[in-house]
Amino acid sequence: MVKIRLARGGAKKKPFYSIVATDSRKRRDSGYIERIGYFNPVARGQEVRLQLEEDRLSYWISQGAQISDRVKQLVKEYRDPSIREKQLAMQADKAADKAKKIAADLKAKTDLEAKEAAKVVAEAPAEEAPAEEAPAEEVVAEAPAEEAPAEEKPAEESEAK
Repeated sequence: MVKIRLARGGAKKKPFYSIVATDSRKRRDSGYIERIGYFNPVARGQEVRLQLEEDRLSYWISQGAQISDRVKQLVKEYRDPSIREKQLAMQADKAADKAKKIAADLKAKTDLEAKEAAKVVAEAPAEEAPAEEAPAEEVVAEAPAEEAPAEEKPAEESEAK
């Protein structure tokens, strides 16, 4: 008996299914009579999730092929785009909720970091202010002392010649 079912392909944890017409006695992924379409359950963005050749499907059904339950669901989805639109809308809602949650978590984290930074800034200037003022006065006092010997050296050299 001929069956229309899914044959698994793809990498580990990244499934990709071919919709095939095959002998029911064969193993799931072994040789098949004809590939009718494919199903990509992890499709994202512009990738095509479901492709089906309806004329070949109707041919095999007319020849007495039996359709598996999952392929029946996929054919129904393929023929009625409103089902797919509902699924996409649900996925979009879930993604939006997830994005809102991530944004809220990020905002809470940044608010917490801002509060901690404000504490550090509030404590730091009280401790560092006297330390910063003292070196500034020393630098000003040392600067003229260094300039004076620098001017005298060229004068001494000219006298020695």
